[in-house]
Amino acid sequence: MSDLIDQNTVTKEKLVSDLKVVIADAEELLRVTANQAGEKVGELRVRMQENLTSARHKLADAEAALKEKSREVARATDDYVHEHPWKSIGVAAGVGLLVGLLIGRR
Repeated sequence: MSDLIDQNTVTKEKLVSDLKVVIADAEELLRVTANQAGEKVGELRVRMQENLTSARHKLADAEAALKEKSREVARATDDYVHEHPWKSIGVAAGVGLLVGLLIGRR
C-alpha cells in the first residue's frame, strides 16, 4: 500500500513538472510571436507540441494509477465491511448522527 502511495506521489510530481514545462513553452511562444515570425516560432511550436503530447500521456498514466488505487481502496473497504459488519454499521450510524446534528444547528 505504501508503495502505491509513493508511486502516486512521484507520478503527480512528474506530471506537475511536465505541465510547468508546457506552460513555460507556451509563454515563450507568446513572447516570441509578439514581435517575430519564422523559423524560431516553428521550432517553439514543434517543441510545445511534443511537450503537450508527453504531458497528455503522463496525465493518462496518472489517471490510470489513480483509478487502480481507487479500486484497491474500494476492495479493501468492501472486505473490511464484510469481515466486521457491526463495526461498520456503528461507524456509519455515528457519522450519520454527527452530520445530522451539524445540519440541525443551521
